[in-house]
Amino acid sequence: MTTDLTNKPTDSDDFRLPLDVKPTHYDVTIKTDLESSIFEGVVKIDLDVKKETSTIVFNSADLKLNDASLYSDELKIKQSDPSPSLDDKAERCVLSFSTPVPAGSKATLSIGFSGELTSAMMGYYKSSFEHDGTKKYYTLTQFEPTAARRAFPCWDEPLLKATFTVTMISRADTVNLSNMPITSEEIYESHTTKAEDPSLEALFSALTTQDSPEAQWKISKFQTTPSMSTYLVAYANGRFAYLESSYKTTPDVIHQAQYALDIKAKVLPIYEEIFDIEYPLPKLDTLVAHDFDAGAMENWGLITGRTSAFLLDPKKADVAAKKRVTVFQSHEIAHMWFGDITTMEWWDYLYLNEGHVYPEWKVDSSFISEHLNDALDLDAKLSSHPIEVRCPDANQINQIFDSLSYAKAGSVLRMLSNFVGQERFLKGVSIYLKKHLYGNTVTKDLWQGISESTGVDVPRIMDNWISKASMTIGFPVLTVIESENGIHVRQDRFLESGPAKEKDNETIWTVPLALLTATNDKVNIDKSVILDTREKTLAIDTSKPFKLNAGTYGVYRVLYSDERFAAIAKEAAKGDDVFSLNDRIGLVHDIMALSKAGFCKVSSALTIVDILHDEKEFLVWDSIARNIATLVLTWWEHEAVVNDLDAFRRALFTPIVKRLGYEYSPSESVDISQLRTRAVGQAAVAGDSAVVEELKTRFAEYMRTQDDSRIAGDLFRTTILTAVKHGGREEYEFAKALYENPTTPPSKSISAVMAMCASQDEACIKDTFTYILSKARTQDIIYFINGLQTNFRTRRSCAQFFQNNYAELAKRFEGNFSFKDIVSSSFGNLTKEEDYQKIVDFFKDKDTSRYNLALSQTLESLRASSAWIKRSTSDIAEWLSEWKRSSPP
Repeated sequence: MTTDLTNKPTDSDDFRLPLDVKPTHYDVTIKTDLESSIFEGVVKIDLDVKKETSTIVFNSADLKLNDASLYSDELKIKQSDPSPSLDDKAERCVLSFSTPVPAGSKATLSIGFSGELTSAMMGYYKSSFEHDGTKKYYTLTQFEPTAARRAFPCWDEPLLKATFTVTMISRADTVNLSNMPITSEEIYESHTTKAEDPSLEALFSALTTQDSPEAQWKISKFQTTPSMSTYLVAYANGRFAYLESSYKTTPDVIHQAQYALDIKAKVLPIYEEIFDIEYPLPKLDTLVAHDFDAGAMENWGLITGRTSAFLLDPKKADVAAKKRVTVFQSHEIAHMWFGDITTMEWWDYLYLNEGHVYPEWKVDSSFISEHLNDALDLDAKLSSHPIEVRCPDANQINQIFDSLSYAKAGSVLRMLSNFVGQERFLKGVSIYLKKHLYGNTVTKDLWQGISESTGVDVPRIMDNWISKASMTIGFPVLTVIESENGIHVRQDRFLESGPAKEKDNETIWTVPLALLTATNDKVNIDKSVILDTREKTLAIDTSKPFKLNAGTYGVYRVLYSDERFAAIAKEAAKGDDVFSLNDRIGLVHDIMALSKAGFCKVSSALTIVDILHDEKEFLVWDSIARNIATLVLTWWEHEAVVNDLDAFRRALFTPIVKRLGYEYSPSESVDISQLRTRAVGQAAVAGDSAVVEELKTRFAEYMRTQDDSRIAGDLFRTTILTAVKHGGREEYEFAKALYENPTTPPSKSISAVMAMCASQDEACIKDTFTYILSKARTQDIIYFINGLQTNFRTRRSCAQFFQNNYAELAKRFEGNFSFKDIVSSSFGNLTKEEDYQKIVDFFKDKDTSRYNLALSQTLESLRASSAWIKRSTSDIAEWLSEWKRSSPP
């Protein structure tokens, strides 16, 4: 039934601009008036005329165009088009001229334009902040993937690179920023500033020339950029404060920017070494915005992003916030090479921007839970899409910014790196970048670079994991059957709904098996073994420990017998001698996912968790916590099962709380800090009375004294969530005030949102729903939705809230990345078969083209959860009942 909801665009090639002419250079002049919320400008575009033409076609959206003219070097004439033909749906403009411009000639197109500075979080838009009790506005750009056309007329495709010279006209008391450094900046004076272009002259003549500082304008000219794609152009105007070298944001939060600046200074030389290419621009700014649709954006030389991505107080911030800022900053800086210098030809190749190294805490091990497992969860659906995906229009492009373009792509490249060796892999990436400096690429270009450095036939291994030609979707589950002489391995497509039907099970992947075998004195990992057929038999000694996918680098699940799973878990429980940290993390994720799909029982997964109850590593406990949470969130309407699962959670995590306590020390490891945080959080959400009371007491003291020193930064979110959940109006209002305080650090602000949504008080719940549309920042609505979905009392009313306010929400997020996430989150936790039909009925008369992938995936997940509940409720209940009988009181 989901096919009725997909509204896929017509599969044709006319979504790409004609290539009769190609831009080579843009001279963009933009006047920003923060007081009137408008921008005006003129763009002069140098063109290479490839074929004789009398029409010029380019992208433009939500702009008023005027004074369009074309000057041909060869014809020595200037032609005007007084009536541009605009196609709003295709976001294109066609200019027609009476005299054709000959092939092989040069031409210059000049167009005046103007637009509104809205809060749309795309194109050239405005944001606001409060400082010293006054609300102030500033502007910035967000052009990825196709919103440069909303700021100035352009050829808005990654393939059509050009150089850019930006000139900004603004109030004299504001700061102008762009990709490149400023070459000159002067106060505008009418008698000294003249322009040959009528549009520019009109722009200048409209400026006031009064002597008062408030009325003065200035002109900032920036250096010309290297050749780059339109989506990477960036500029901003406002009353910014900054830290050198160089970090810019508004004055109210600049004190929280030092940590990310330090990360940038450390990471930049690491990437220069990895890629063996110096950072090519004269500067690299980061601009932090209060309103931002994505997390962050890799504009060349001017990174932008939301406050939670870049700001924190290092003295009070928790490890999670430090990790987040480190990852965001490192990620965007890596894009300066992998994406900005070398750019995918079209958005089908988005994933080529995402396959890079993350210099973070235990990056390789944490990658498994944070990226690989998320990718496998999404890719285990029939409604998945290939990593390379055809992108006919902007609606499709926005939708592929998901776990497949990011997490699965990174996971596949991580698997390849492990197979060929990381050093040789990175050498291949460097070869690829150097061959395509300032150019555009397709997949085979990267494969050629890695093949050259490794001598491996990379396309043969990777094509079925990546290529759109084969339209490969999904990944395999490897079933292992043991015999006296070895193991028999078979690959089939893995689906969360159960064994794949024959028509959905045609792909044969080339699977690096990474076979681990152990003898009494050593562990051997054979990375050369691959499975490139449906089935294969391997001769090994099955009386000794063994495991496929050593290190959990492979993008697949492995199914063993219950007995072998238990044997691996018992050996893993002994520590790192045979099975590594990565192996233990992967084991927990694998068996829970396999149990959801019906390949084994949930009781088998719970048995493995129970075997690992003495584990010391945080990341294994993290995988356990995530998977038990999945069970609770699935069986949320089955009170007896949830109560017993919470008792199991308390038995696992409360002993850790008793051992580690609530106090953090600068001398302890990051692992210990994170384990304490996770254990307290799990014990609290599972209702451990002692933990709940401790957190409530500490929060009450904070409310009474305004001193939060007894609440460690790492425990702030758990503490405020617990206090509001088990409190009343007073705690709720305190959380709301914290969210509304402009000086609150971003991590505390998000925690306050989640806490508001945790309230069990009916009046407070009602106020929250009203608050979302009346006072919440648009970028924060997703946090409210996520919070309300976590609260079992508001889960269904949250889905209803979305339906009741669909028109307003759709309008507020028009054209943004995040609306698909609002859709998924609003319905993603419903599990009843009747829910499925109600959702289908609600969307059947809606235009779902902006989020059809997310909606299809949500509906498919609902059906899988419903089937899981029917299949496994008695199995879980019986296991938990037996566990309670055998566990000490």
